[in-house]
Amino acid sequence: MTGKGWLETIHWDDDGLVPVIAQEAATGTILMFAWMNHDALIQTVQTGKAVYWSRSRKKLWHKGEESGHTQKVIDMRIDCDEDVLLLLVEQAGGIACHTGRQSCFYQQFQGDVSTGRWVAVDPVLKDPKQIYQ
Repeated sequence: MTGKGWLETIHWDDDGLVPVIAQEAATGTILMFAWMNHDALIQTVQTGKAVYWSRSRKKLWHKGEESGHTQKVIDMRIDCDEDVLLLLVEQAGGIACHTGRQSCFYQQFQGDVSTGRWVAVDPVLKDPKQIYQ
C-alpha cells in the first residue's frame, strides 16, 4: 500500500459503491451480500455496526433498523484486488435475511444443466410478518 488513505485504497465502482460480504465471525457462515458507499463505510467504522447502501431505496440502510437484527462488526478486511470488503460480524438474533432465515444464501442448486432448480434448504427461523410489523 502506498501513502493513500484507507478510503482511497478501495477501488469503488462507477457508482461509488463497493461490494460487501457479511460473514458470521463465530461460525464462518456467509450471511449476506450488500453494497457500501463512502458514508456507509465511514458510519460502519464509527459505530462498529454494519451500515449499507440500499441501491433500490437509494439511501443508507442501518442493518437491523427495522428488524432489530443488527450486525456488530468484529473485523473488516479487503480482498487482494482492493475491490471487495468482508465484514466478520456478530449477528443479533441469528437472523440476517429479510425472509427470516439465518443467511440470505438459503437456496441450493440441485440437479444438472437440464433439470436444475433452486431449492430452499434452510429453515425460516422467524416469520417475516412477525419481524416487520
